[in-house]
Amino acid sequence: MARSIIQRRQDAERERIEIYDATLRRVARRPRPVPDFLKAIEEAERGFAGEVVRDPQSWHPQMKTRNAARLRLAAARHLFALYPVPVMLERIWLDDAGLGAEEVRLRKHWYVVAARGGSLYKAGAGNWLTRKEVHAFLNPPAGLGFDEAFWQAIARSYVDDPSRAMCIARSKIARSARGEIAFWRDVARFFCINPAPVETIDDLCDYLVESRRRDPSYSVEGRTLASLNRRMHEWHRDMAAIERIETIRRRAAGRATARGVNASADDRVWSGSPLADWEWAPSAKDAKVKGERFVVRQLKQAEDLVMESRAMRHCVSTYAAKCIAGHASIWSLRRCTKDRIDRLLTIEVDQQGRAVQVRGLANRLAHADERNVLERWAKARGIALR
Repeated sequence: MARSIIQRRQDAERERIEIYDATLRRVARRPRPVPDFLKAIEEAERGFAGEVVRDPQSWHPQMKTRNAARLRLAAARHLFALYPVPVMLERIWLDDAGLGAEEVRLRKHWYVVAARGGSLYKAGAGNWLTRKEVHAFLNPPAGLGFDEAFWQAIARSYVDDPSRAMCIARSKIARSARGEIAFWRDVARFFCINPAPVETIDDLCDYLVESRRRDPSYSVEGRTLASLNRRMHEWHRDMAAIERIETIRRRAAGRATARGVNASADDRVWSGSPLADWEWAPSAKDAKVKGERFVVRQLKQAEDLVMESRAMRHCVSTYAAKCIAGHASIWSLRRCTKDRIDRLLTIEVDQQGRAVQVRGLANRLAHADERNVLERWAKARGIALR
């Protein structure tokens, strides 16, 4: 039965009202929650209940903010603050993202000590900072974070120029691990004596991290800014060479996979020669030093090949494509003692097991004593020497 005009008008009116109510519910402001002062005081007091200077129950803030971080900071000020505290120490109550539990605990502890007027040096800062540096840390320039203020304080103990200290504070040095502070202190001192822009310091920090990874005893002592820059550029060239070799290796691995050949368990290593590495120790009578031994190991990684090329000052890294394709293998003869490892010779072996090239530093020929060791290795592994 057809609906009358009045019924259709009533239906349309109900539909308009429903749409209006739905829109109103969508845009209407939800009631704001009441500030949770109790939670804020509990969070601030947690772990430091024995160090409060005011009764938690006496906190009656007149605050409208619902921001939990701001409430937590206000609660910490009430509980612990007898004296003003630098902003960079207060930030731990606002945000601890990215920090481990121990670091959060340390920063809160330092805040509590400083706020109560205690000695931050005696409270643990003395493990890393001198008394003078603690004073500089507690009186930093505006805008610095915790780590930046920490390293700005260290830098000010080496140089009076605030701009140089700020370069250290704004650099990657300020993001170094506190457990390696002895090394990075030397680096900070180096750049205080040899000023450089923050961008240069950051680039050199990347190189220094890699140098420390290769040699934990690495130090900047006795080096110059020019020599560090030169080494850094060499390192960048090495990294570019490694990447080129890795590109060749990945392409070769992809072709091998397409043919159904299983890849190596370690995808950074090419298969190389099936011959095993070799080691020999001369008798106590013949050894030049106690514990002397000689090692011949195959180089089957891009980094090893490039490092050999750099250390021996020759172009063996350009042989990577031949090695990856299986047309040759590269071997390094090294003399090992208790205190050091010396690279003596680099050897190229072809598919027929012939040592087609043997070169020392800067492409020199093998010395007589090196030749004797080489012949022992060749005999043990069935290699034909020229």
